Amino acid sequence: MTKLIAKLLCAAAPIAVAIPLLAAGTVPNGRAEDVGFSTERLGRIKEAVQRQIDAGSVPGVVTLVARRGRVVHFEAHGFNDVEAKKPMPKDAIFRLASMSKPIAATAVMMMIEEGKVRLNDPVSRFIPEFKQSIVAVPKGGAAAGGGGRGGGRGGPPPEVDLVPARPITVRDLLTHTSGLMSGGPGQQTAGAAAQRNPQDTLATYIPRLGGVSLDFQPGTLWRYSGLHGFDVLCRIVEVASGMTIDRFMQQRLFDPLGMKDTGFTITAARQPRMAIMYRRAQGGGFERLPDQSGLSSPTYFSCSGGLVTTAEDYLQFAQMLVNGGELNGRRYLGPKTVALMASNHTGDLVNGQFGRPARGMGFGLGVQVVEDPVAADLRQSKGTFGWAGAYGTNINIDPQEKMVNIILMQTSTPQLQRDFENAVMQAIID
Repeated sequence: MTKLIAKLLCAAAPIAVAIPLLAAGTVPNGRAEDVGFSTERLGRIKEAVQRQIDAGSVPGVVTLVARRGRVVHFEAHGFNDVEAKKPMPKDAIFRLASMSKPIAATAVMMMIEEGKVRLNDPVSRFIPEFKQSIVAVPKGGAAAGGGGRGGGRGGPPPEVDLVPARPITVRDLLTHTSGLMSGGPGQQTAGAAAQRNPQDTLATYIPRLGGVSLDFQPGTLWRYSGLHGFDVLCRIVEVASGMTIDRFMQQRLFDPLGMKDTGFTITAARQPRMAIMYRRAQGGGFERLPDQSGLSSPTYFSCSGGLVTTAEDYLQFAQMLVNGGELNGRRYLGPKTVALMASNHTGDLVNGQFGRPARGMGFGLGVQVVEDPVAADLRQSKGTFGWAGAYGTNINIDPQEKMVNIILMQTSTPQLQRDFENAVMQAIID
């Protein structure tokens, strides 16, 4: 009898493990009028996108809008493969680039909720190589530069003086106020210390960044650390959780949220549905970008910009946040944590930086925040938060309207993003 019970328990074990995945599900479809939209007016989204396609601004686009927990618009437009005239599918998998960062920030907030990380913790608590940070100050007292996506400006590195830095904190990295690799004199003089090898992992590469001079004193400026700051954050998550970041994301977010097409690698199964990246060619038309397999490699998982996903997958994550940290009966973050994440932590520092409006914007923990939509000249609600990616991906999470809107493009077209936001907002009738 004892042996029989043991066999039955062993047979039941896989069922118990699978239960959390079965509960995931997807955000359901809904009738537009039931959630305060006009079906007729939502049709203007397609018109706005088609105008940009007809103008030769972008080859293909996927758009998605959900409100009050229901998807009311989900369409694919144009071509994925321009040369073969292959239509864009709704389940196309896009390289997120920097739209990876809100997901990384959520992983950090999970560690903060568990008491394993604090916002004011120095990075050196987790990565000792950051204990003796220094700032590169241009000789002659020139103002700190930066704001780029991570590359130097060309030419010889500037002459600098080195001064002790205030320790970088977790908050500094989340808000892009760390001065780490943000295009200024520190990055321009980094040399070999900032170079990443094909075999590197977060564990082998990130400690080397501790020897790179900062672009300015942490906390004094907002300058975008496009390719490095959030990789440091995910190394902190690895240390705090005892898991590699790919495993952490899969087990704590992607699997339970049902994000089946999301990850750091372009697998053989994902390859046929990958969106082809294009750039506008001189004289009109499009040309394919060189292989854009993402920032990640088989060993290096970049939280700064290495994730791939579909619009439907990203919706599950965004809907969880607009719900205050919960989806389908499972809680990922507390409502107060989501509110903290979506609050302005940088005062006026982000205004006018990195393409942001001159007024009306703030920056939270991994996301930009709309403080005053009129001053910012944006068709968004006050409190809307999110972030964009270099290739043309963008997420807006609107707690006031309980709304998520996603646009995924193959070619960055800022005007289309603005037109899309306008088309969404004018369709709200309740």
